[in-house]
Parts: sequence; structure tokens; C-alpha cells
Amino acid sequence: MVRRPRREGRPEAGPVPAPERPKRKDDYVVRLGISLEPDLLVLLDRWVRERNSPSRSDAIRFLVRKELADIDSLDPNADAIGTVMVLYRHTTPNVLRRLIAAQHQWGRHVRFATHVHLNGEECLEVVVLAGKRSEVRAAAEDIRGVKGVLQGDYLIGAPGAIGEAIGHHHRHRSVKGG
Repeated sequence: MVRRPRREGRPEAGPVPAPERPKRKDDYVVRLGISLEPDLLVLLDRWVRERNSPSRSDAIRFLVRKELADIDSLDPNADAIGTVMVLYRHTTPNVLRRLIAAQHQWGRHVRFATHVHLNGEECLEVVVLAGKRSEVRAAAEDIRGVKGVLQGDYLIGAPGAIGEAIGHHHRHRSVKGG
């Protein structure tokens, strides 16, 4: 329990709040005003509802980050993350061997992969990649281009658009088992 400092001539009083933690950059927001034509505001409000955004501000932040990520997409050396999704029949000769080989070829960029059985023969593979944009794109193209893949696509994001670089820099709280 934290105690209040003693005031002169008064006995010690009850607890005081713990000292405030230092402010991080995420703790600050800057308020600004924007002007929109009424028709554009109607479209924005509809989009906010459709994406289930908590507010116009949240939706506008999303749009700004998306635009900044699009700018980053022009730089082949920018940090990037990506997901690759491929559909295939596991009965196709050598398709699993080829998929594994493609993932091993890009091993230092592959952060996670999962395999899902959709039904008797069809499978889904999702691979998460990280690295420089040009490398992530090349890895995604290689993986989705594996002979035997029936359908494949990828999405590349830019952590720089949210002010971050690739890596794992935050602390994890320890979980105590019981």
C-alpha cells in the first residue's frame, strides 16, 4: 500500500495513487479538424458502420495508415510482412514436397505456417512471411506458384505505416500456471 506523505502537523493519512508511469508516444493524441463535403461525409459514415469501426477517428486513422502502407509498397527495401494462402489437393503428386521445399528455400522469412484439411482431398496452407518487401513478394510468388497449387494469393503489409519495424520487441507478461 502506498501512503501519502505526511503533512506538517497532521498524522499520516490514507493511501495515495501510485506514481504515474512515464507517458509513451501511444498515450498522446492530437486533435484536428477536417472539412468534408456532405456527400463525402455520408459515404464516410456508411463505411464506418460497415467496417464496424468504433468512431470516425478510428476509421480515418485506418485510411491514413493504409495510404502510408501503399507508399511503403513502392520501396522494395521497406520492412514488410505478408500472408500467403494456397489451396491444393494433397493427392496431387509431389505437391506437399514442393510446398515444403519452397518454404525451406525462404526459411528465414517464414515466421509461421499452418495446414488445414478442408475435406477429403482439398487442403489450405497459410504461410506468414517477414522481411524486405521485395523478398516477401518473391517468397509469396514462389509459394503460390508451386506446381499443383490450384489457387493462391498473398497480402503484403507495411509495419512502417504504424511506426514499427519487423521484429519482436515488446515484453511478454509471464503466465503462471497453476
